[in-house]
Amino acid sequence: MTIRIAADPETLSPEPRAAFLSDDAIEVLSFAARSLEEGQSTALITLVEIRGGAARALGAQMVVRSDGLYCGFVSGGCTEAAVAAETITALGKGLDRTLRLGEGSPFFDIVLPCGGGITLAIHVLADAAILRQALSTLQRRSPVGLRYHPGKRALSLQHGSEASGWYGESFVRAYRPRPRVILAGTPLEIDAVARVAVAAGYETVVLERGQVPLPDELDGDTAVALLFHDVDRELPLLDAALTSNAFYIGALGSRRTHAKRCQLLRDYRGDERLLSRIKAPIGLFDKARDARSLAVSVVADIAHARLRLDWM
Repeated sequence: MTIRIAADPETLSPEPRAAFLSDDAIEVLSFAARSLEEGQSTALITLVEIRGGAARALGAQMVVRSDGLYCGFVSGGCTEAAVAAETITALGKGLDRTLRLGEGSPFFDIVLPCGGGITLAIHVLADAAILRQALSTLQRRSPVGLRYHPGKRALSLQHGSEASGWYGESFVRAYRPRPRVILAGTPLEIDAVARVAVAAGYETVVLERGQVPLPDELDGDTAVALLFHDVDRELPLLDAALTSNAFYIGALGSRRTHAKRCQLLRDYRGDERLLSRIKAPIGLFDKARDARSLAVSVVADIAHARLRLDWM
């Protein structure tokens, strides 16, 4: 006779499952804050070391709850469920831990497609207050960081814009405000670029005719794309953008049109040094002949500029 003993459901760990798919840092932090406020035990997982190649950048993050729900990515999607399962165990014990995957890892059955290895810091969050402070700072469009102290098993707020990485015995995860695109020009091109920009995760602002953005709207996480067919209408906007911290300034038109634009700006302001900031013809590839191709070209060019900003 065979005796089957049923497993006690209370001793089984919940099965990890994605709450939603996103690698947006602000969405990941917001999920962590909401989960804590709902009374869920929650952990923040951060990629703190890369050995060889990796699908994600240093500082990539996940959030895992004790009920198995998780979001975010620390690899290309091949390890997230396994990471969540390990994190649920850490949450059950209420202790932080370090997890190594891929090269140099004790988990031989978890192989990263890139062939490298990663180290993850699993931090059991105490409360949502510091996350809300970070999110509030980002909402005010200021860079901020969360400094993880492994020895203290604690987070602290880090103001400023230093890069993600180890600083002494603590790891700083740097965050930048959500990138913004300010658009002005003809309706056909604006509509196409705005739709692609929104799909790519950019906050999008469309200027009305004659409207000029305020200085505090042109911060270091803002791109300006001018899509006029009349360079005279660009001058007030270009003048405001060129003296701002905007990380990208692009304008529609041929090289001949850009030469005319530069001469008008010389007459208008007289500062030759600023003209090199203008990307013209706008876009990643030349001679986009229709609005949809132009939209892809412009947003790709802005994303490329933003990526260079992240590397600085």
